[in-house]
Amino acid sequence: MFRLISILLVIIFAVSLILNWYLFQQSQQYYLQLNQTRLDPLGLTVYDTSIKNLSDKPEVVFFGDSRAEDWHAPKLLSQFDFVNRGIGAQTSSQVLYRFERHIVPLQPQVVIIQVGINDLKTIPLFPHQKETIIANCKANIAQIVSESVALDSTVILTTIFPVGEPPLMRQPFWSPDVTQAVDEVNDYLKTLQEANVIILDTYPILGDDDGKIQPRYAKDLLHLNENGYHALNVELAILLRSIDFQ
Repeated sequence: MFRLISILLVIIFAVSLILNWYLFQQSQQYYLQLNQTRLDPLGLTVYDTSIKNLSDKPEVVFFGDSRAEDWHAPKLLSQFDFVNRGIGAQTSSQVLYRFERHIVPLQPQVVIIQVGINDLKTIPLFPHQKETIIANCKANIAQIVSESVALDSTVILTTIFPVGEPPLMRQPFWSPDVTQAVDEVNDYLKTLQEANVIILDTYPILGDDDGKIQPRYAKDLLHLNENGYHALNVELAILLRSIDFQ
């Protein structure tokens, strides 16, 4: 009996150590992220804005948050130059306010926009601001689209990617309101389609029957793995080839 109790205590102690290590890693990550944001709230220094596209190929820019930052160019599309201007953890406000610094100098032919989840995931923390958060997210994305169109760029506006099932650690800071807000914003984004604004609906590609991300495409609750981006790139390649750059 004593041996069994000892084994159980050792297991509990080991689990406690692992849990505390995980919490420390998460806390350190958020602490560093918070202070980095304080130093450069918009991430204006992340990219060298002196770099210009000198080729004759159409330039395609991924623009948005970490989901855009992680998005690598489709293979076998050498007829395009791809540039990435995604920054992790950014809200739609931050992405909008750095548009002039990070997009305008490039004068891209195509802007691929993926942003919004970092706004909407704050709803469980500020439930009384839910409607304001959603409204601001819609307005900011619409403004990014408008400013891209003003550059004579073709916009590929992706719906906000589906999310997964929150792990135990995130459940205290999560609620079904997040998924509902994503659905509401995505319904709005589809109304922005016009001649030079193409909607890439990611749900039929990435989602399951319940509207959550398919496990085979998920890196974690919010992010895609390589399989997820490959699935998106199959459709993206079709869209890019369909654009008339004359």
